[in-house]
Amino acid sequence: MALTELRKSKMMAHLLDALDEGQDIGHYGRLTLAMVAHHFLDEDELITCLQKDPDISEAEAKALVLQVQGKDYNPPKRDRILEWQQQQDFPICPTPDDPDACNVYRELQFPDQVYEHISDYYEHKAEQASQ
Repeated sequence: MALTELRKSKMMAHLLDALDEGQDIGHYGRLTLAMVAHHFLDEDELITCLQKDPDISEAEAKALVLQVQGKDYNPPKRDRILEWQQQQDFPICPTPDDPDACNVYRELQFPDQVYEHISDYYEHKAEQASQ
C-alpha cells in the first residue's frame, strides 16, 4: 500500500521503476528516494528498494536510511532535485521542463510532522531576519 502511495508521484514512480529494472539511479537519486520514501515505507522496505540499485551495498543502503532517519530530513524541494540532477547521469526528474513536475509536496500527502517541521523552520528564519 505504501508503495502505491509513493507511485502517485511520477518522479517517485520513475525512480522505483528504474530500481525494479536494476538501474543505477545515482547517489542523488537514492538520496531523493530515501528522503521521500522514509515517510511512507518502514526501514526494511526502504533498504530493500535501495538495494535494487546495483551501485549500493546492503551496508550502504542501511547507512543512508539511518542517516535520513537520524537527521529527520524533509523531502527535497523541486529546485534541489533539479540541482542534484545536474550532478549525475541518471535523470531524477524525468520531465524537468514541466514546472509542475517533481514537486513531491504537490503530488504526495506527507505526515503532519513534515509540514510542522517546515513551518517551524520558516518561523525561526523569519525571527532571525527580524533581529
